[in-house]
Amino acid sequence: MHFKPKQLNNTLSKLYRIAMRLILTTFFVLLALITAHSQEGPQYQISIYFGGGSYYISEEQKNAITEFLNGVPHVEQYSITIHSHTDNIGAVEFNNWLSQMRSHSAMEQLLINSIKQEMIEIKDFGLHNPVYDNSTWEGKLKNRRVDIFLWPLAL
Repeated sequence: MHFKPKQLNNTLSKLYRIAMRLILTTFFVLLALITAHSQEGPQYQISIYFGGGSYYISEEQKNAITEFLNGVPHVEQYSITIHSHTDNIGAVEFNNWLSQMRSHSAMEQLLINSIKQEMIEIKDFGLHNPVYDNSTWEGKLKNRRVDIFLWPLAL
């Protein structure tokens, strides 16, 4: 097939416009999905509480995790985020380590319940970003936790 310069320019111009529309459409769809994900919040959530300095999950809480996951229809259609927290007792390094251990304990329970590891994201906060007031014992108790959030995947 032989193109004249003018025909070639017209064809390339059309292809360029089509490609740009496709790129822009893809960009705006992805932007809308990201915005919807961040504004809607998680659809399901469970919190696991720990003793001071501990990352042990009790049998009662393990059962609660299993029941929670069994109550989520089509759990494979969600991404899962684990947020781990500590109170402000102890050194920053210790609380960072403890936060990591708590999130890994929670992840282990998810894996035992047939959740695929690639569905799970971990965010360890340690003693930073507390939700409850660490100046009270009640706040400290509530900050010794892991929150598991399930976010619907945009399909």
